[in-house]
Amino acid sequence: MVLERVQDVASLSKESIPEEYIRLDDEQPGSTTVQGGVLEVPTIDMRDDQDEEKLLRAIVEASQHWGMFQVVNHEIPAEVITKLQAVGKEFFELPQEEKEVYAKRPGSQSIEGYGTMLQKELGGKKGWVDHLFHKIWPRSAINYHFWPKNPPSYRETNEKYANYLHGVVDKLFKSLSLGLGLEGHELKEAAGGDELVYLLKINYYPPCPRPDLALGVVAHTDMSSFTILAPNEVQGLQAFKDGHWYDVKYVPNALVIHIGDQIERFSGGRY
Repeated sequence: MVLERVQDVASLSKESIPEEYIRLDDEQPGSTTVQGGVLEVPTIDMRDDQDEEKLLRAIVEASQHWGMFQVVNHEIPAEVITKLQAVGKEFFELPQEEKEVYAKRPGSQSIEGYGTMLQKELGGKKGWVDHLFHKIWPRSAINYHFWPKNPPSYRETNEKYANYLHGVVDKLFKSLSLGLGLEGHELKEAAGGDELVYLLKINYYPPCPRPDLALGVVAHTDMSSFTILAPNEVQGLQAFKDGHWYDVKYVPNALVIHIGDQIERFSGGRY
């Protein structure tokens, strides 16, 4: 049996949304978000001619005091990210039966594949999001069954993005290691070294008639070492700080970095 996809629900929901997508009162963004308050998380310039000490200090301070920050001049060309976003959007615009070819297998414990439910649906509540999830590195870990053949440029685009991503990942690991008084390579080695797995997740949020009541992705921390988020032009990211939820101001062409649970543990809670 195919699970009902949020994209299908959205096509039928013109003025209201089904009860299972309406969050509990203490989760509804309409009442939990600080209205008019936009959170400006630290923005860090990563260009190569930047002073190394200054860059190190900025990454360490943001990781200690915020747990998230944005990076600019990260050397991933804007057109590579734009193309990555475009092929993802094209996939979700395919006919439903074509997308289902890449669906998670029934009963599978793997997170890879096209799907709707990812986390436990507490209280029977659902997130307003569909997703495509698969590994993009190392090549030995990739299962191309979950890589769409349509659009035709999907594979080439993802591989190009992954190749550029290594530079960002290595700079982050090096800075975070040095900030703990370790050698620059130690945190990456602890996280898997050359066998460190990169996971790509494309979230697709269909238009929602009641965004004040629904959440795309529920409140969470990331289980990874860190998350590198490439948002599009639609503002939607929120962060919890000082006991309140805020909309996060996104800087064009920036990547948002989230410190994950693994780095928090590796650092003894310093990050």
